[in-house]
Amino acid sequence: MNAIDSASPRRRIGRLRWRDRLTAAAIHLGLSLTIAALAAILMFLVWYPGAFRDLAGGRNLFLVLTSVDVVLGPLLTLAVFDRCKSRRHLRIDLALIGALQLAALLYGLHTVFIVRPVAMIFEVDRMRLVVANDVAVDELPGAPPAYRSLPITGPWMLGTRRPREGTEHADALMQGLAGKDIGVRPTFWQPYDEAKPQALERSRPIAVLLEHYADQAGEIRQELTAMKADITTSRFLPVMARGDWVAILDGSGNVLGYLSFDGFF
Repeated sequence: MNAIDSASPRRRIGRLRWRDRLTAAAIHLGLSLTIAALAAILMFLVWYPGAFRDLAGGRNLFLVLTSVDVVLGPLLTLAVFDRCKSRRHLRIDLALIGALQLAALLYGLHTVFIVRPVAMIFEVDRMRLVVANDVAVDELPGAPPAYRSLPITGPWMLGTRRPREGTEHADALMQGLAGKDIGVRPTFWQPYDEAKPQALERSRPIAVLLEHYADQAGEIRQELTAMKADITTSRFLPVMARGDWVAILDGSGNVLGYLSFDGFF
């Protein structure tokens, strides 16, 4: 009986310590989820709006960012929280965890920011999704005035002009061979309205897409209906982005939306 009695207080203290740790970790988890929700608002309403959360891989980036940050803090709190420590010691431990978590969050947000989509650009015979760190920023001063500062509230819809004959054409060819196509060079940017005729000319009828993906024609028709696309007049262009995509254009060349299918065929 004495051995049992002497062990019981130790067990009770151990249970109380774990209860305190779990409570502290749960509170930290709640705070972390709140911050993650705010980060989601910033990402998906400002930097990666609408379809661009998938076109630019924003959804996956957010999951990586928040899963690490949300899990890291509460687990560390669970490991170090102990009321037997002095208040000063405990505050230092929690402050260090908070600083580590904040640093990870800021680094993640910075990474997400520099790869945010800044433009969907019609380029020769396709659409290209351009992200911030792909842009030839040294050419921004030579862009049309409206496009000399990269957007932070969602991507522009742009077109590209053709290089002028002579030196500019030769330079564009050499730069293209080096992997720097005109779509990422602000010197060649122009409003999409000016590129609509070329976009329509190089696009193909929806019937071609339905024929190529005959097994998924029903799914394609449903998605076209959801974006209010007229199957008889709408057209499509392949999109260079994360994954396989096509852009759906109406009969006037306006982009109605995007479908997750490979358009390079």
